[in-house]
Amino acid sequence: MEQRLSLVTLGTGDLGRAEAFYRALGWLPHPSSVPGEILFFQTGAIVFALWSRTQLAADSAVTDGGGWGGVTLAHNVRTPDEVDEVLAQAARAGARIGRAGAATEWGGYSGVFIDPDGHPWEVAHNPGWTLREDGSVSLD
Repeated sequence: MEQRLSLVTLGTGDLGRAEAFYRALGWLPHPSSVPGEILFFQTGAIVFALWSRTQLAADSAVTDGGGWGGVTLAHNVRTPDEVDEVLAQAARAGARIGRAGAATEWGGYSGVFIDPDGHPWEVAHNPGWTLREDGSVSLD
């Protein structure tokens, strides 16, 4: 298996609400989406999808306990100020701020927002990583 990730799908209890939230962040669904069923977003080299939580659990052969699934998504930005800007945008779109932007023990700056379905997103500036012009991250 190649060391790469192709698709991240988040389960949602209300696809319309989730779509409105991500649109408020400036994300536009790809034309291959099926309105009311599944939404796809091209996010650089990875596809991000929103789908019914119930259908996703069944398709993934897991039992949905309804709680946090042990996964946090991350969005890296170029400056600490941009962390705060993204957190404010997410709050205006309906997110709950789980952790305000602040300096980290690893020398960066980050905060967390929780989307309307309870999925946490860390927004981080990591001065040790390179954020390329296309938004991809390099660990070198």
